[in-house]
Amino acid sequence: MGNFIDRTFTVLADILLKILPTSKQEKQAFSYYRAGMAAQSRGRYAEALRNYFESLQLEEDPYDRSYTLYNIGLIYGNGGKYAQALEYYHQAILLNPNLPQAFFNIGAIYHSQGLRAESSDDEESITLGQELLDKAAVYWHQALKLAPDNYPGARNWLKITGRFDDESLIIHDTGKGFYL
Repeated sequence: MGNFIDRTFTVLADILLKILPTSKQEKQAFSYYRAGMAAQSRGRYAEALRNYFESLQLEEDPYDRSYTLYNIGLIYGNGGKYAQALEYYHQAILLNPNLPQAFFNIGAIYHSQGLRAESSDDEESITLGQELLDKAAVYWHQALKLAPDNYPGARNWLKITGRFDDESLIIHDTGKGFYL
């Protein structure tokens, strides 16, 4: 099934590259991005990173760059390199503050680190753990604001720990549109 999806994506991407009026540089950036996604889906992370970094050298559109940065963060996070993952997720959010998956993943890293620190017998580590869990809550709140129907595990954890703020997630009709 995954192979079919990869082939379909490649065919569609090739068609889009041919019909959309883009510059040669933009096409080349997208080509590297596409190659990075294909390598990432096959577990070839070093190859994926090379392609993503090449794409970043060429890509000028902030929205497109945000997804490349996000994918780099995914690779580093999955490899246990959390500091680098956080760096790339934060860069992605700076370019695209409507990227709930980046907010969620930042929260997940802080949550994991917070739980690990809290399990220590050292008072300083326990305090650090609480601070990290509070940071996780902030990022998970933002992810839920952007994607209210996603991340039920984060929503439940926020409720169980008393960190859930129902009011901040309510959608309000202003007459000119909706906001959270």
